[in-house]
Formats: sequence, structure tokens, C-alpha cells
Amino acid sequence: MIKQIAWNTFKNTGDINTFLELVEVKNIENNIKNNLEGNIEKNMIEAEKQNGNIEVKGNSNSGTQYERL
Repeated sequence: MIKQIAWNTFKNTGDINTFLELVEVKNIENNIKNNLEGNIEKNMIEAEKQNGNIEVKGNSNSGTQYERL
């Protein structure tokens, strides 16, 4: 949406700087959103590890050994 506003502003004013500034705002917003999503996911994984809800992947033979029949 910001890109569209920037484009319309540029068309109306002819000021390329306004367009570039608004596009940069959009890029900053996207970076913030991506960083927040990444941090939330990382925090959720860390919380699940602390609560023991995530199994550590490893060798399938590392669990209980079964007797042969």
C-alpha cells in the first residue's frame, strides 16, 4: 500500500525523493516485520525446549533397547 501511495505522490508532485523515501519506509517496515517473526519463532522454540516439549533428534537406537524375540 505504501508503494502505491509513493507512486501516486510521485505522479502528482514529480518529486522522486518523496517516492524513494516512501519506498524506503516500506522496506524498513518489512525488515521489522521479518525480524519480529523470526524472534517470535526463536523464542517459542527456546520455550518449548525449556519445557521439554521438543525432542532432541538423534540416533534412533538411542532410546530404550528392545529384547530380541
